[in-house]
Amino acid sequence: MSPSPPIFTATSAYSLAFVAGVGAVAYIASKALLPKNASWQDRFTFIWLAFDGIIHYTLEGSFLYYSLFGRQVATSPGPMAQMWKEYALADFRWAVSDPTVVSLELLTVFGVGTMCFYVIKQLVQDDPARHYWIIVLSTSEIYGGWMTFCPEWLTGSPNLDTSNFLFLWVYLVFMNVIWVFIPLWLMYDSYGRIATSLRVAQASSKAKKN
Repeated sequence: MSPSPPIFTATSAYSLAFVAGVGAVAYIASKALLPKNASWQDRFTFIWLAFDGIIHYTLEGSFLYYSLFGRQVATSPGPMAQMWKEYALADFRWAVSDPTVVSLELLTVFGVGTMCFYVIKQLVQDDPARHYWIIVLSTSEIYGGWMTFCPEWLTGSPNLDTSNFLFLWVYLVFMNVIWVFIPLWLMYDSYGRIATSLRVAQASSKAKKN
């Protein structure tokens, strides 16, 4: 019997290294663009949004390139295509230009990705209006994740391969769950700031009337 192919390959390594590199760039950008006295919440938000936006524009943007106008990842050459072929071992839909996935990625890349950099601009300028857009952006991320995986759950997950640790816990769970829990925290933080500001303004208005 021939040996089974290795699970962790050179493509696995440089795919994860690419993601780690994006995280490093996001951190360096936060150090360069935010004031030293920025709160940890704002610094974390900056790093996440920079990471998020770069991932949307580069990694997911390349997926759209390989998935539109008759192309698909499975038959495309190049290092970015290889990364998507690697991910498609865990979720086959990404190899064959699944229309639901492509539709969601169009919104994610051009809508959410652009919003990430807009909110970063607001963060650097310390514009409190960013909290509204953070909630809009985070809601979009969570909804996108739901619409990516809910159809699979309802049909018995025919396109998902959860047969090994790398596919299940790294590609499918970790690489997707962070786009749920971090947006939930951002929504919680921004809601608190918006609510506090509105309550203070309301109390001040009532005090002036009295």
